Amino acid sequence: MLTLYGLKVSYFTGKMEAYLRAKRIPFAFQSMTAEQFMKSFPAKLGALQMPVMELADGRLMTDTTPMIDWLEGEYPERPILPENPAMAFFARLIEDYADEYLWRPAMHYRWSYWESAQLLRRQIVDEIGRNVPMPGFLKRWRTYRRQRDFFVRRDGVTAETWDHVEQAFLRLLGILDPIFARRDYLLGARVTLADIGLMGPLLRHFSMDPVPSKIMRETAPHVMAWVMRVWTAGDADWGDLPKNLPEDLHALMQEIGETHLESLNANAAAWAKDPKAGFYDMRLQGTDYKKVPLSHYRVWCLEQLQRHYHALEDEAKAKVDAVLAACNARDALLAQDGINSGYNKDGAAPFGADSLAVHHNVPK
Repeated sequence: MLTLYGLKVSYFTGKMEAYLRAKRIPFAFQSMTAEQFMKSFPAKLGALQMPVMELADGRLMTDTTPMIDWLEGEYPERPILPENPAMAFFARLIEDYADEYLWRPAMHYRWSYWESAQLLRRQIVDEIGRNVPMPGFLKRWRTYRRQRDFFVRRDGVTAETWDHVEQAFLRLLGILDPIFARRDYLLGARVTLADIGLMGPLLRHFSMDPVPSKIMRETAPHVMAWVMRVWTAGDADWGDLPKNLPEDLHALMQEIGETHLESLNANAAAWAKDPKAGFYDMRLQGTDYKKVPLSHYRVWCLEQLQRHYHALEDEAKAKVDAVLAACNARDALLAQDGINSGYNKDGAAPFGADSLAVHHNVPK
C-alpha cells in the first residue's frame, strides 16, 4: 500500500488525495510531522515539499505533477489524462494554472482575513506542530506570521494588487458555476487531470476556509457540488469526453492566457536576465505587481507546457492553436519558445528534486 504524508489543510495534499480516491488506488494517510517536513524528507528528496508519498519498497516521491504522471503508468485503469492529444494538452494547461497561479489568491484568502487565519493557524499547529516543544499560543502566532508574510505579502499581495488577486477567484467561480450546472466534470462526463488540478485550490482552500467557502456557497453552489463530486468520483462510473474543448471553456483559456501564462513569461524573462535577482515585476490585466519572488520551478513549468505543445502532431496542434488564438493565449504560451530551465536536469522527479529548489514551501 502507498503511504501519503501531508496535512489535511494542505493545497497539494488535497489534490493528491483526490487523485488517489478517483483512481481507486489504495493508500494510507499519515499526518506529516515537523521533523519529517523540515529534516528527514528533504534530506532524502532534496527539497521542502508537501505531500510526500512512500511506495511499498520504501522509495519516496514528491511534487504532485510528476507523481501523477508516474502513477498513471503504474495504474493505467481509469486514466485521468484524455486520450485525445489536444484535450490532454488543455488538461495539463489547466492543471498548471491551478497549481501555480491560483496559489496566490488561495493563500491570500487564507491568511489575509483573520476569520480564516485564526482557524487555520490552530489546525496547522495541532497537526504538524503537535510534537514541537513550545507553548501552543507561540506556535500559533509564529505559524500565522510566517504564512502571512512569506506566502502573501512576499508574494506580491499589496493594497494595490488586493482587488486583482481576489478577482482571480471570483472570475473563476463565474466561469465554472454555469459549466457545472450543465455537466459533472470540467471537460466532460469523467474526471480528468483538469479536475484534479483544480482540486488543489478549490478543495482545501476555497471550499473549506471560512471566507472563500462562504463566497462559494452563496455565489457558486454548483462549484461547491463539483468539489464533493470529484472527492467521491471513485464511487462513480465514468463517461466519455468530447473530441474538442467545449466552447464554454474558452473564457477560462482566455483567463489563463492573461494571468498564468503572462506571469510565467515574466518570471522566465527575469530568470533569463539574472537567475540570482531574487525578485521581478510584472503587469497582469492592468495591475502592477512589484517584487514578486523569482521561481526556478516556474521556468520549468513553462518549459514543460511548451514541450507538451511541440510534441503534438499536426492535427492536434491545429486544434490547440485555434482555441488559444481565439482566446488570445497562444502568443503568451510561445513568447519565449525554446526555454531551457536546467531544472530537474537529471530527470529524477518525482523521486528527487533539484537541491536548490524549494517549491511550495508548506504548510499551506
